Amino acid sequence: MSESAVSAPHSWNSPEKHYLTVLQSPWYRNLVVLQDIVSFATTEFWTRRGARNLHVPITTGSISSPMGRGSDSSPVKVELEGVPTYLADSMQFMLEFGCRLAPSGAYYLMPSFRGEPADQTHLCQFFHSEAEIAGGLDDVIETVEAYLRHLAGALLDRGADTVREMAGSTEHLESLVHRDSVPRISFEEAAELLKNRPGCLKELETGCRSLTRQGEKALMDLFGGFVWVTRPDHLSVPFYQAFCPEDESKALSADLLFGIGETVGAGERHTEVRDLRRALELHEVPEDAYEWYVGMNAQHPMRTSGFGLGVERFLLWVTQHDDIRDLALLLRFNGVDILP
Repeated sequence: MSESAVSAPHSWNSPEKHYLTVLQSPWYRNLVVLQDIVSFATTEFWTRRGARNLHVPITTGSISSPMGRGSDSSPVKVELEGVPTYLADSMQFMLEFGCRLAPSGAYYLMPSFRGEPADQTHLCQFFHSEAEIAGGLDDVIETVEAYLRHLAGALLDRGADTVREMAGSTEHLESLVHRDSVPRISFEEAAELLKNRPGCLKELETGCRSLTRQGEKALMDLFGGFVWVTRPDHLSVPFYQAFCPEDESKALSADLLFGIGETVGAGERHTEVRDLRRALELHEVPEDAYEWYVGMNAQHPMRTSGFGLGVERFLLWVTQHDDIRDLALLLRFNGVDILP
């Protein structure tokens, strides 16, 4: 890869002056170009497939993503006019709701909020490109791969010079555009590959294992940069991921590893309400906050699958960069008052 012409100023180190750096930095001028291309290309991709864009709120009483025992995320709780609520970690539940109204699929590009501190791989507020479609896990995996090829093609068509200035090359985009498919391995296969590599797996309890960043990197190295890890331990993912029919200790879900690690999370949902209720009980999640979700599935059953792409993590790969804090146009760190 050739040397990049534009480098990140690392102005997140001085958050109070970050906005002034942004206004004079070629890195951030280029970032605006890439963000715009991703937004336009996302709408283009889903419009061609007949999916509908949803305008959904950013507050919720039913958090989704930071819930599995194996999750490294935590929700952001706030109070509005005396009522406790959460800022959206994901509005995937709303996309499932939307699929009942738009059977060809529902999607959005919107902010997500997480409670863990920002670091090299995490932002406290980031953009999520999420979608839900009719069908199973294989369907959504194939859709994700088509979407990523479309994004890479759009960046080549409309922003190749910009990418080249930041990443030093566009070879990685060209490789993705021409890739037929991404290799898939089960979590059990991944665990077997990594069993002699200390620090690659973590186990919170029996039946609740997950990959560490070190483990993700090792797998990406083994599979040439891109690999799906499917069928994780069910206890390590949120309750709404469907059970594997042949082994209910596993979930019909998958993480796509590339760039800095997990960049896409995908999964099939419970079709039968009895399975949803069993999953809530298994995960020791009270049904109170999810009564509406159980009711929707009982009265309007539908087999759907969905995914979430972390936009800044994707752009981290696009720019071949190594610190996600340089991919935030305006900074937001939990517990820090930052203007504007």
